[in-house]
Amino acid sequence: MPRKKKEIPKIFQVTLVKSPIGYSERQKGTIRALGLRRMNQTVEHVDTPTLRGMLHKVSHLVDIKEVND
Repeated sequence: MPRKKKEIPKIFQVTLVKSPIGYSERQKGTIRALGLRRMNQTVEHVDTPTLRGMLHKVSHLVDIKEVND
C-alpha cells in the first residue's frame, strides 16, 4: 500500500498596510493577535481555518501573500 506524501503546509506573509486607528477594538485586537505591531511589518503564519477567518475580518487593513518554498 503506497504511503501518503506529507503535505507541506501553506505559509502566508501578512503585512499591515493600513492603520487600525479609527476601527473597532475587535479589529485592533485581531491585528495584535496576528502579531502585527507597526505599519509595514510583515509576519508569517501557517495556513489554518482560524487564520483564514482572522484574515477575512481584517482584509482591508492587511496585504496577504502566499509563500511558495
